[in-house]
Amino acid sequence: MSDSRIILCPGQGAQVVGMGSAWARACPEARAVFDQADAILGRSLGEPISTLCFQGPADRLNRTDVAQPAILVASVACWRGLLSRWGLGKGEADLAAAGGLSLGEYTALHVAGAIAFEDALRLVALRGRAMQEAAEAVESGMVALIGADEDRDLEVCESARRDGVLVCANFNAPGQVVLSGDAGACARAIEQAQKLGLRAQSLPVAGAFHSPLMEPAARRLDEALAGTDIRPPRCPVVSNVTGQPHEASAEQIRRRLVEQLGAPVRWARCMHWMASITGGSFHELAPGRTLAGLARRIDRSIKVSTHDAPE
Repeated sequence: MSDSRIILCPGQGAQVVGMGSAWARACPEARAVFDQADAILGRSLGEPISTLCFQGPADRLNRTDVAQPAILVASVACWRGLLSRWGLGKGEADLAAAGGLSLGEYTALHVAGAIAFEDALRLVALRGRAMQEAAEAVESGMVALIGADEDRDLEVCESARRDGVLVCANFNAPGQVVLSGDAGACARAIEQAQKLGLRAQSLPVAGAFHSPLMEPAARRLDEALAGTDIRPPRCPVVSNVTGQPHEASAEQIRRRLVEQLGAPVRWARCMHWMASITGGSFHELAPGRTLAGLARRIDRSIKVSTHDAPE
């Protein structure tokens, strides 16, 4: 186990124009992932997914229906490049665990051998479309609270919700929680947080992710997952819903992925579980270094190697 790796997979928000391009230039295995993704998705997003990743434009890449499949493709391209550079391109890496933030959970399941790349890409493309459409159906948003504990976050929710929808959506790190709900409740949450001496900031997202307002998207995802082949992961893959590893049951994995759309993301809990593994080294896939930053806030003893571009 001393040489085992723990793989961290980024979620929505990590996207940036140019992501994955350095890997695609440097590594044929990474380039092949973009070529395969272009063949699978065609021009369903308006342009090939490789073009959107490498060239943008940013306003298109930042849309939920584009960002989600784009991040998955960039992450998997990075993973295939790493396997090649680690001398494991024709075999399986010795993994201690894998985890991903929201969308990144699909990447983690692929890395662990539970979902084939083409199936993961089609699922994530549908997930992104469904979440974009659910967000556009109701005026809604998300608010980041900085400096509060879970009890105070819940207090803000309770006082600002009234007859609307407002829930804690992301427990990313100590003192960093995201609320999700309808536009009126989000505005009241910012006011209430300021009264309590907390910093609050509206996030530039399409809508209220990980809240009950995502129920229409969850129904569509449930139907798609029912027809998707899911195998037992080769290593533990932590669930955002529970902060514990998925069970080996395909049906249970499907259930957790559907629940994830409306349930809070317990990322800090996921990281604590992975940090309990003795001898595992953390590696964050492209794009970006967001999860390494969160790891420092969760537990400063966690050291994460980031692979946004080839070394």
